[in-house]
Amino acid sequence: MQFPLLRPVGAFLCGMMAAGAATGVLAQESTNRVAAETDWSVFVEDSPKECWGVSAPKETVNTKDGQPVTVRRGDILLFVTYRPGSAQGEVSFTGGYPFAGGSTVKMDIGGTAFDLFTDGEWAWSGSPDDDSKIVAAMKAGSAVVMTARSGRGTQTKDTFSLLGVSAALDEAAKRCAG
Repeated sequence: MQFPLLRPVGAFLCGMMAAGAATGVLAQESTNRVAAETDWSVFVEDSPKECWGVSAPKETVNTKDGQPVTVRRGDILLFVTYRPGSAQGEVSFTGGYPFAGGSTVKMDIGGTAFDLFTDGEWAWSGSPDDDSKIVAAMKAGSAVVMTARSGRGTQTKDTFSLLGVSAALDEAAKRCAG
């Protein structure tokens, strides 16, 4: 079982708040951001050593009973994390709200679908093998669509660009090789 990436998220969000940027990943400046690759950023934390690529959605659609609704959501982010000797491309997603209990997040990359299990506001793939398949699909694709359901019954659909993902993930993996 994989667990929440609290350290990368905490460092990332602190960087966002320090810069006063609330609108997106690429608008912020952080002391641990080491690269920006089109729509993806790379961050490194040294203690413990972790490296990750992260992106915010380009489009978000929220519906309830088939009708568009305005909802309040926290940060919506897609991560791929690397740790020396353990995680080599761990995929995680935070939707900015608590997911419905027992639900999954559907991840669609160019027609290839993956299900991510949820816990609170986080979702992960089921295994390192699934992570490898997802990362390969991301590097070959142009967009990722994440479809999920909140605990309040809102359906969310977040679309992430994959422009720059290969370079960003290669950089993160290189920085945490070992």
